[in-house]
Amino acid sequence: MAEKSIPGIVHIYSTFNNTILHLTDMSGTTLAQISGGKVTKHSRLKATPTVAMFGAKRIAEAAKEIGIDSVYIRVSSKAGATAPGPGAHAAIKSLAREGLKIINILDTTPIPRGGPKAKGGKRGRRV
Repeated sequence: MAEKSIPGIVHIYSTFNNTILHLTDMSGTTLAQISGGKVTKHSRLKATPTVAMFGAKRIAEAAKEIGIDSVYIRVSSKAGATAPGPGAHAAIKSLAREGLKIINILDTTPIPRGGPKAKGGKRGRRV
């Protein structure tokens, strides 16, 4: 009899300063977490695709240890950002390369709607 597939969720928070990968089960319980700072000791390299790739490799190893072989991916970035950081795409590709089956990729970046009043008064900021 074939073993039952257990899905997990990989949350990828990618900005232009760092990439954080967070593995949870379907109920949201944290199983593993890795960031750019845990992979490299150079602060300037935390957001590079190479470091994100190594982080994804570690997350995939942790997932396989637990028994997860398929994942949902949720990509997030800083609120209002037009695109996620440089590490998001590399992390997704690396997860697929490590043998995890990707079920779905979802962008969960928060979108600002209105927000507080812009600074500058009635006639705007005069330069």
